[in-house]
Amino acid sequence: MVRRNSTPFHLSFMSNENIIREIDEELRSDRARNLWRRFGPYVIGAAVAIVLIVAVKEGWDWWQNSNSAQSSDQFYAALQLADGTDAEAAKKALDEVIAANHGGYPVLARFREAALLAKDGKTAEAVAAYDALAAGQPNKYLRELALVLAANLLVDGGDVAQVEQRVGGLVGSASPMRNAAREALGLTKYKAGDLAGARQSFEDAANDPQASQELRSRLTVYLAQLVAEGVAPPVAEAAATETPVVVEPATAAPAATSVGDGPALDTAPAPEAAPAMEAPAMQAAPAMEAVPPATTDAPASTDAPASTDAPASTDAPASTEAPAAPAN
Repeated sequence: MVRRNSTPFHLSFMSNENIIREIDEELRSDRARNLWRRFGPYVIGAAVAIVLIVAVKEGWDWWQNSNSAQSSDQFYAALQLADGTDAEAAKKALDEVIAANHGGYPVLARFREAALLAKDGKTAEAVAAYDALAAGQPNKYLRELALVLAANLLVDGGDVAQVEQRVGGLVGSASPMRNAAREALGLTKYKAGDLAGARQSFEDAANDPQASQELRSRLTVYLAQLVAEGVAPPVAEAAATETPVVVEPATAAPAATSVGDGPALDTAPAPEAAPAMEAPAMQAAPAMEAVPPATTDAPASTDAPASTDAPASTDAPASTEAPAAPAN
């Protein structure tokens, strides 16, 4: 006798789904464990490496900042010595800053050492120091500054070639040191006797809209000195100054209408010539009245032929004044 299954069908189906679900979960767990066994150490190592890198970087930054602060203190102490009279102690302190090589203070110390050499009158050594700075400096602006400072030291020598070798490439419009370079080059040309070239360099700097007011004041003095020495302005500038004099109508008109001027009468129109001649006739009448009192006798009436000039002017008042002499 076969025994019938007493479990309902829907209950049997749900039991099978639970079993399958449990099996899938076990499989997923096994896969996750296997992946962790394979890659877990790498994940842990990467996390530890990141932590170590951050810690090292923070430690390096702290060490750099600490050394930079120490170099800063040494540098400012050296500056105080440089401002005094102990140049040897200042140079030694600056050498210590350079040897420490922390931050940007070694570069500043080298600039200050070159300035100390120039202050002591060691121009050649100072120029060499600035040249060394320019040659080994990756920063463009500091390199140009070193070249300009070297050129300024060479101005008194009047060696235009040496100055142009250093700042000749800085006089263009792209360099922020162009006006300082133009000033140094102009002073060197002035020292060498090239006054026209010096004027051109000074004018290039003065015409720059970005030139400072202090620089413009110095350039004004330079240009005034050149004018006092007889340096003529450029042709364009001379033409610009002469143009207002040529076309000025206010000064030209009175010169053309002045009375008694021969060229003015020649250039005047014909109808205007008659009034110009009447004016002297009117002024001549008082001169004729002065003659009879001087003679005080009858022959004064003999001056009537002189009055024959009156018809030339055809002026009635000239004839009415003739009897005035006999009345006196």
